[in-house]
Amino acid sequence: MAEEITSTNWLPRLNEPAPDFEAVTTHGVVRLSDFRDSWLILFSHPADFTPVCTTEFIAFAEIYPELQKRGVELLGLSIDSVYSHIAWVRNIEEKQVSRFHFPLLPISTALLRPNMA
Repeated sequence: MAEEITSTNWLPRLNEPAPDFEAVTTHGVVRLSDFRDSWLILFSHPADFTPVCTTEFIAFAEIYPELQKRGVELLGLSIDSVYSHIAWVRNIEEKQVSRFHFPLLPISTALLRPNMA
C-alpha cells in the first residue's frame, strides 16, 4: 500500500517522484507537474538584489536557450516574495542585456505547501 502524504513526510525519497506543488511565480501559476516531460533544474539562491545571486542568475539566463535545446527547464526559488522577484528581475533586465525566460518562485508558497490532491 502506498504511504499517504502528510505535512510531516512529504519529502521525496531517492528514486521517487517529488510531490507536486503549485505556486505563484514571476510567470504566473506554475505546478511542478508542468515540467513532467522535461528535465528540471530547481535551483535556489539566498536573496534577491545581492551581487553573487544576480551574477548567477545572469549566467543561467545566458545558457537557458542551450538548456532548452536539450530538454532542460529552469525553476529558481528563494526566500523572497514573488513581488521582490519581479522587481529584481526588472532591475537586472534594465541594467543588463540578459532576459529571464524562466520562472522564479518564493519558497514559502511552494515547497512548504505541496499539492496533497
